[in-house]
Amino acid sequence: MQLTYKFRIYPKEEQEQKLLWTLNECRFVYNQMLAGLSAQRKPNKYELKRQLPLLKEKYPELKGVHSQVLQNEVYRLFWNLKSLSQLKNKGRKVGRLRFKGKGWFKTFTYPQSGFKIVETGRRLNILHLSKIGNVPIRMHQRIDGKIKTLTIKRYVSGKWFACISVEEDDKAERNPVRRTVGLDVGIKHFLTDSDGRQIENSKFYEKSLQKIRIEHQRLSRKKKDSKNREKQRVRIARAYEKLVNQRDDFLHKLSKFYAENYDLVAVENLNIKGMVRNHNLAGKILDASWGKFLQLLEFKAERAGTLVVKVNPRGTSKEHKYGELNRDYNASLNILERGLSGMGQPFEPAEIEPLQELIQVPASSVVEAGSPHHL
Repeated sequence: MQLTYKFRIYPKEEQEQKLLWTLNECRFVYNQMLAGLSAQRKPNKYELKRQLPLLKEKYPELKGVHSQVLQNEVYRLFWNLKSLSQLKNKGRKVGRLRFKGKGWFKTFTYPQSGFKIVETGRRLNILHLSKIGNVPIRMHQRIDGKIKTLTIKRYVSGKWFACISVEEDDKAERNPVRRTVGLDVGIKHFLTDSDGRQIENSKFYEKSLQKIRIEHQRLSRKKKDSKNREKQRVRIARAYEKLVNQRDDFLHKLSKFYAENYDLVAVENLNIKGMVRNHNLAGKILDASWGKFLQLLEFKAERAGTLVVKVNPRGTSKEHKYGELNRDYNASLNILERGLSGMGQPFEPAEIEPLQELIQVPASSVVEAGSPHHL
């Protein structure tokens, strides 16, 4: 199993200039390789790689970048070419690969070597990058598995991150099915589960939208190409970044709770792409981020040995087999029953009768406490 850890790095001013320079040199090589690709009758990755030494002789400053970082730009080019081909095969209208202008490159990658993590026993460790130096890195969690690649990424906000791809051992053995739960996602409430919890919809987008609009209005009043306009553009980027971080934190913690506290989780097999075609609900559905939550749930469940079962969503909210219960809670019971029946297991909702009302769990408590488990 391959996964990626993302850690923030804190380059000094001189190191940051070197990182920016490396990004620009990688962009230059990418454009040179694209020009070479355009001249080929049939795309040939290895022929392009053989052009790199000649390019270094012509432009000696390229020797200031680790050799494998430059080689990776050839792989990036062919990866982009493959992605375009796949879209074309799916019937999408696509154009040609374009040359990258200044500011369009945000990442460069050490594919195999040229980097090393040095543990210091302090708050910040050291990330050694060949041709750049020792950069402080904050590693908020331990890395398990074999490190495969390292990608350095710069965000519009000006922050730098190290994205470390790791090859982990095989997925965990499947747990015996003892603890089961059904989840019904919604708009008014993010989800309702068959154990009686109802998680509030965080609505991070709605809460932050007004602030972002104000920042955009301020940007429109700034003079073009001025320093103040650039500063305002960074403020907007940071506002969007904070919004994404809040939402992702909520989704990670909630999906982790269900993956680690149950052996089987039943969910609806939703066609989210089709659902967002309803323009009246599209914004709310995207804000809720059902798709990302379910994706994270499956990923974390695989690592925890938990089984995620997807069931047909048709009629789950309309079938009232269990009496006059809350609509969403009733749906979660139907989802769990379908999940268990698909596994050939009986469903005995023993705790329905004494349940008087659902446990309301604010989204903020999920973020602050790390999970709704304390309820």
